Amino acid sequence: MKHFKAAIFDLDGTLIDSMYVWKKVDIDFLAMHGIPVTKEYTEKMRGMFFRTAAEYTRTVYHLSESVEEIVDTWLSMAQREYAHHVQLKPFAKEYLEFLKQQDVKIGMATSSDPKLLEPVLTNNGVRHYFDRICYTSEVGKNKSHPDIYLYTAEKLGVDKEECMVFEDIPEGIMGANRAKMYTVAVYDEASEEHIPYLKSEADRYIFDFSDMLEE
Repeated sequence: MKHFKAAIFDLDGTLIDSMYVWKKVDIDFLAMHGIPVTKEYTEKMRGMFFRTAAEYTRTVYHLSESVEEIVDTWLSMAQREYAHHVQLKPFAKEYLEFLKQQDVKIGMATSSDPKLLEPVLTNNGVRHYFDRICYTSEVGKNKSHPDIYLYTAEKLGVDKEECMVFEDIPEGIMGANRAKMYTVAVYDEASEEHIPYLKSEADRYIFDFSDMLEE
C-alpha cells in the first residue's frame, strides 16, 4: 500500500465496538412509546447525525417530544455505556500508535456527539492520537456525501488523494469514495449483511486492525 499522509476514522462500529448501544437505545426508546423497531427504521437511521435522526423519528412516529428532547433522551441513555463500558475494536490502539510513529496525521469524521465521543476516547486512552475531530453536523450532510471527508482532510491540511478513510457502513464507504479517497471497510457485526457491498466498493476490507499492522 502506498504511504498516506492522513488517516480518517469513523467512530461507531469502526474504531469502537458500540453498535450494541444504539441497538439497545433504539429498542428501549421506541418501546417507551409502544413502538417496535423495524429493519427499515434501523437502515434509515444509519449514518444520520443526531438532529436529523431525531427529526426523522419524531416525524415518522408522530411523537409529542421536541427534537431536542429526543436527542437529550438518546444521549442520556447512551452516556453511561460510552463513558465506562464501550471498548476499542481489536488492535485499534496499536494501529493508532503505529500511525503516529509514522507521522501520519489522524482525523475523525463522525456522526456521533461530543458528549459521547470525548469520554469514550479518553476512557480508552486514545484521545491524544487525534489531530482533528470533525462532525457531520458541521457540514450539514450525512456520510453518503463526500463533504465530511473533504472537510476533515482540509482541517488536517492534507490533500484528499493522500487520505485513507476507515468506515464500517456502506454510506461511509460511498461518501469517502465520492471524495476520491482510499477506502478501507472494517468488519462490524452490525453491518454483516453488507459485507458483499463493502468488499466490492471499498479499496480494501479488513476484519480488524491487525490486518493493517501486518503490512
